Amino acid sequence: MTTVLIADDQPLQRMGFRMLLESQDDMTLVGEAGGGAEAVRLIAQLRPDVVLMDVRMPGLDGIEATRRIVAAGSRTRVLILTTFDLDEYAYAGLRAGASGFLVKDALPEELLSGIRAVASGDAVVAPSLTRRLLDAYAHRLPGPNTPAGNEPAEPEENHPGIALLTGREREILTVIGQGWTNAEIAARFHLAESTVKTHVGRVLAKTGSRDRVQAVILAYEARLVRPS
Repeated sequence: MTTVLIADDQPLQRMGFRMLLESQDDMTLVGEAGGGAEAVRLIAQLRPDVVLMDVRMPGLDGIEATRRIVAAGSRTRVLILTTFDLDEYAYAGLRAGASGFLVKDALPEELLSGIRAVASGDAVVAPSLTRRLLDAYAHRLPGPNTPAGNEPAEPEENHPGIALLTGREREILTVIGQGWTNAEIAARFHLAESTVKTHVGRVLAKTGSRDRVQAVILAYEARLVRPS
């Protein structure tokens, strides 16, 4: 059973999510919050598996709420909900530690699939969409050691987590950042998909990435992948 908390300042929006969740046999709604501060407090008390986090809320917004939830070491995974497909707040939310994002007008089955994916530790956003989002907004949020001027940065060999990777794991992180699926990685490197999953798991562990989305962000920040 997946436990879910809703954080949204719009009562009608919360009601819609509540009705959808209550129709599912494998999900339980454990709480609702009308703002970010309340969401942080309820998550510490209720420890849900997933929180549906609105971005724009009065007081503490969803980005800062996500940052505090992750910093507290909570096991709760954050699914950011945005109004627009390429919302810069979604990118900020992913950097803050969210496990993915969906638009609010997603189909009910897409939202439910997203919740299940996040609860199981997977990324909600398809790799190609993650890359598109980062391509659009990475240049607005420069990573550490970004040089002045317009010259492209060289890969950051000493970026936290990168130095711990083997050569093959570094290659895996690079193609994860390029939006490749496990099947595509397996074909490229002539590996079994089970072996790829093992490599991906090690990459996540060594880099401290919560999930695949966070690994994509790390690949951009380490300049292993550059915006198109």
